[in-house]
Amino acid sequence: MKIVADTNAFLAVALEEPEKSQIIRVTTGHDLVAPEVLPFEIGNALTAMLKRGVISAAEVPAAWNAVQAIPVDLRGLDMHAALVLAVRFGIYAYDAYFLECALNLRLPLLTLDRGMKHIARELSIQIVE
Repeated sequence: MKIVADTNAFLAVALEEPEKSQIIRVTTGHDLVAPEVLPFEIGNALTAMLKRGVISAAEVPAAWNAVQAIPVDLRGLDMHAALVLAVRFGIYAYDAYFLECALNLRLPLLTLDRGMKHIARELSIQIVE
């Protein structure tokens, strides 16, 4: 089975967050898919975490390397459809990209974000828990 994975799932694994083992357990044997913006969002998230003092400068490249070791199929996205979702639900475009990807490909979504889970359910997107 293929699963659309949100940025926060990749970061949780790379940064050794408490959810790491659960994410690995539910994704083992499945192929991960994400919109092609994933590397840019990961880079932005890492530098935002650095600016907030959540991670150190040394952890940024280490986390990037850890994320790069996770196999993922990057897919193009329908920007118009994603922006329609963003406007409809009042969310950031980056979140809408993952919802659009799951909706368009008819795949379940793995996210740690409660708001995205709620919207995914409204859109009849299966959630991987």
